[in-house]
Amino acid sequence: QVQLVESGGDSVQAGGSLTLTCSMSGSIFSIKYLGWFRQAPGKERERVATLADDGSTEYARSVKGRFTVARDNVRDTLTLQMNNLKPEDTATYYCNITQKPERGGMQFWGKGTLVTVSS
Repeated sequence: QVQLVESGGDSVQAGGSLTLTCSMSGSIFSIKYLGWFRQAPGKERERVATLADDGSTEYARSVKGRFTVARDNVRDTLTLQMNNLKPEDTATYYCNITQKPERGGMQFWGKGTLVTVSS
């Protein structure tokens, strides 16, 4: 069974930095994407950053140049380095695994970690 556990959420002032970590465990195979999503109060969940199986990365336009997604294969973690944080980055951040289509494209989610950015 796949388990994803996020950590690192905190309250920071605008301009500050945080690093979120997703610890991954269980039988994880045929991964197409690893990624981070976020959901602000009253808004839909949105994709923040993804790391594809070919090593390519994609970022939401609002975070490009400020956030960096990376995987540590030794520690089995996925991190999201967030710099120059803005109040609009306030949200609960979720770790995600999406399997390849030939495996059914299943998605797995963590329970989230809260990031609050004050102005």
